[in-house]
Amino acid sequence: MNKTIGLFAHVDAGKTTLAEQILYHTKSIKNLGRVDHKDSFLDNNDIEKNRGITIFSDQAVFKYKSSNYYLVDTPGHADFSSEMERTIEIMDYAIVIISAVEGVQAQTEIVWQLLKKHGIPTFFFINKVDRIGANVEGILKDIRVNLTEDVCFISESVQLDKISKEIMEFAAERSDKLLQKYIEEDFENQLWLNSIRDMIFRSKLFPCMSGSALQDKGIDDFLEKLDVLTFTNYNDREKFQGIVYKIRHDKQKNKITYIKILEGTLKVRDEIAVNTSQDCYEKVTQIRICNGDKFKTVDEASAGELAAVSGLSNSIVGCGLGNCHRKVNYEMVPALKSRVIFDKGLNEKDVLACFKVLEEEDPALKVSWNEKLGEIQVNIMGTIQLEVLKELVKERFDLSVDFGPCEILYKETIVEASYGCGHFEPLRHYAEVYLKLEPGERNSGISFYNECSADDLDINYQKLIGKHIYERDHHGILTGFPITDIKITLITGRCHVKHTCGGDFREATFRALRQGLEGVKNILLEPYYRFKIKVSADYMGRVLSDIQKLKGSFENPNNLNGEVIITGRGPVSTFMNYAVDFTSFTKGRGKINFVLDGYDICHNEEEVIEKIGYDKNADIEYTSTSVFCSKGQPFLVKGDRAREYMHCLK
Repeated sequence: MNKTIGLFAHVDAGKTTLAEQILYHTKSIKNLGRVDHKDSFLDNNDIEKNRGITIFSDQAVFKYKSSNYYLVDTPGHADFSSEMERTIEIMDYAIVIISAVEGVQAQTEIVWQLLKKHGIPTFFFINKVDRIGANVEGILKDIRVNLTEDVCFISESVQLDKISKEIMEFAAERSDKLLQKYIEEDFENQLWLNSIRDMIFRSKLFPCMSGSALQDKGIDDFLEKLDVLTFTNYNDREKFQGIVYKIRHDKQKNKITYIKILEGTLKVRDEIAVNTSQDCYEKVTQIRICNGDKFKTVDEASAGELAAVSGLSNSIVGCGLGNCHRKVNYEMVPALKSRVIFDKGLNEKDVLACFKVLEEEDPALKVSWNEKLGEIQVNIMGTIQLEVLKELVKERFDLSVDFGPCEILYKETIVEASYGCGHFEPLRHYAEVYLKLEPGERNSGISFYNECSADDLDINYQKLIGKHIYERDHHGILTGFPITDIKITLITGRCHVKHTCGGDFREATFRALRQGLEGVKNILLEPYYRFKIKVSADYMGRVLSDIQKLKGSFENPNNLNGEVIITGRGPVSTFMNYAVDFTSFTKGRGKINFVLDGYDICHNEEEVIEKIGYDKNADIEYTSTSVFCSKGQPFLVKGDRAREYMHCLK
């Protein structure tokens, strides 16, 4: 049985140390490494070793009883959340590690929400029970309040070959079938065990164990229960399906595509579909099973396995392979950008090419060349990521670079419904698109719907319009930043049997979208942080005053033994440097955590628009002006008059 298990936690909860113990106990590694000794098995990159944190998701392979396990260690630092999120899609089960002293922290809540969204069955492990101040009961309460009430603590003394009455009662409260069995006093152990395993699999019950990874306490018990309470149902007889979750380049600069095989088998020399925006077939030239920084080559891999393959030059992170046509959309997107500073003696195209390699591995970077400013720009999660990028570029490409100040990544949306007309008809070309634009829910992104009749426009062209809507970020009209939170519906369209050809519908779609934006009120959105502050009650007045000055909001403070916990949210632009001031006036005795909390209405819209100085009429990539043709001569019609000329509206 193949099982993929992911480790998730807030930074410093002991996640990598637990991974080390699991691998040591299952004899996958001979020597027990430590993060502080810079010799842990999965933090094998020099940057990770020197910083003492996990930056890149890495996997190890081990066997336990009758199962093959793929253990994936993910970053815990918020700046590398996008790397963490990309692994969630491939998990069969997740283990969320929580410190017995610090409890549920900001990143723990982010991880939990992502696991919940993807429906990943989850185990909790309360770590560091050996430390002064450890409180397992308090942490269980913390989990129930902040994460889920369906957490079931299974102490080390409880054995699953004789399930306790307490666990039976817990499960029966969440299952009508088990409640009936409990009332009838039908306590047949295997029936209860199978039912509990099924509840875990369906995310109806979340087991929790405790121990100390550093002191090797509770590890054997945790492994035993993890193995008994988990199962998978992969089918290697179906057609091949896989999903790409990571891309790397080896020392020879060969592109390696990391995939989870969902169904069927994959063999060397198989030609498989790579389902990106440019669908194609490519041949697998090598299959690797990776274990830390080492790998072995195999001739084939089957359902449930994680494999790294070469030969797929067109693969991208999140795309489906073979019979899998889904595309993963990630939530953890950067809210900041920065410009790359490098020696002017270097060729800018060469530097850009290096960053494009890194973008292929981490799509969230969205590396771009700003023609107007003549600079390379990257999107980032935070300043720690910039420091790591600087080291990474030096290590990988022997380039010395620096980065400019962090700037906010804004977005734009609309406040009411609008219609957009797009017509593209230069000589021997023809496409016409009519769209409806409506405000979507906040942080819902762009969604596309189709109400076009097949009598008006061929189905393939309808799908093509949807593809053009999703193929890129579209510029807003206030600042040129991407639009979001808009429901776009295709109402109707037209094509020409003879003259419609490649690219025509892209031109018509972009014009319709732009014209729709220009016909309605647009607003600017900015990223927000959700914060959690723990500080002495003496500083409460200062902190609350600061939050208000920074245009934030807060909930009623929670007083706890002379300390207060303050939660709230505020703009990234005003809070991004607050941690430095906070540390200074609390003399390092307070705690503050920030996590991105999506986008909301910009608090200083006019100021930002004036500062950016975007001219929507000078954006050569987008125009609302349609191209029509009369008597063999094309002519232009401005967006606000295009409706009068549209053929499909007559």
